[in-house]
Amino acid sequence: MSRPLSEFARYLRTETTGGLILLGATAVALLWANSPLRDSYDALRDFRLGPEFLHLNLTVGDWAKDGLLALFFFVAGLELKRELVIGELSRRKQAVLPVVAALGGMVVPALVALGVGWGTPGIERAWAIPVATDIAFALGVLALTASNLPSSARVFLLSLAVVDDLGAIVVIAVVFTTGFDLVAVGVAVVALALYAFLQHRRVRTPWLYVPLALVTWVAVHSAGIHATIAGVALGLLTRVRADEGEAEAPALRLEHRLQPWSAAVAVPLFALFAAGISVSGSSLGAVFTTALPLAVLAGLLVGKIVGIFGASWLAVKLKAAEKPQGVGWRDIGALSVLGGVGFTVSLLIAELALPGDASELAKAAVLIASAFASLLGAVMLMRRSRVHAEAE
Repeated sequence: MSRPLSEFARYLRTETTGGLILLGATAVALLWANSPLRDSYDALRDFRLGPEFLHLNLTVGDWAKDGLLALFFFVAGLELKRELVIGELSRRKQAVLPVVAALGGMVVPALVALGVGWGTPGIERAWAIPVATDIAFALGVLALTASNLPSSARVFLLSLAVVDDLGAIVVIAVVFTTGFDLVAVGVAVVALALYAFLQHRRVRTPWLYVPLALVTWVAVHSAGIHATIAGVALGLLTRVRADEGEAEAPALRLEHRLQPWSAAVAVPLFALFAAGISVSGSSLGAVFTTALPLAVLAGLLVGKIVGIFGASWLAVKLKAAEKPQGVGWRDIGALSVLGGVGFTVSLLIAELALPGDASELAKAAVLIASAFASLLGAVMLMRRSRVHAEAE
């Protein structure tokens, strides 16, 4: 087995475990927020800590959203950089299909959401909610239900999800920047340039990198740009090729150390404070009778499937890309359904895009759509897995 593929297998195992923990954290959040202890949930989520200096006196929920998710996106940036340099995305023919599929899986859901919610207050920002695919949940469902699918199908989904999340980060940076402090932007640029220089000079000590990463995060946060941008930027600047005599490249070493913390701690804690929404009969009914959450549902459950599958089919028919080896159109159809699992980044965008009750309804729509896409995708993948097992 090649090194990139074995690394992918390790990544998949970690994300599968993380997906299960994420599911548990979501269940705890829903039970806690809909129990007699709801006040304690709200009090913990809204408790403020941190210095006022540089606007860092944040709620616990904001620390989870702005701080812990920066770690998640740092790991995603490392994985994307590795795929671009030495993995599947480094070869043009293999890279084209997941990239095109990811673009289709962003543009079509946004258009569907805009179409369904047109004229509804808030849709001018809420269209971004269904553009993202959750890496942990999607890979977790795939690993649990499709053990006989070719490994190329797993690499296709991983590449698609990573590119998709990178696109979502661009959307967050462009659409949800709340202000622009040029001094803080300058500090962030200098810190990132210094990080890149140290990588180029093969400096390895964490005593330089950890403070530099913290400075970058604070500067990006203070600049008015969402702080998760700092994570993905640092990840993309990290070196992924090992030098002669070097056991592991910095990106691989960091991924090994940080991915378990990202998958098992950072993302579940974010979900714990983001997924605590009311699931009363009236609130659930509002999800299916109100234009805004319906737009989110349609974007994730219709737009994602049509966008990913349609863009993939078109790219192959136009001979701009090739299907992964051993993967059929029905396999790609099942993987497209998993694209509707928005969850982590979709919940983040819902919090950024909408206030109060509108945000709660949008997050409920994300949870419902993600659960439905997970179940439908699991059924389809189990059927495809049996077909591949019989063929072998």
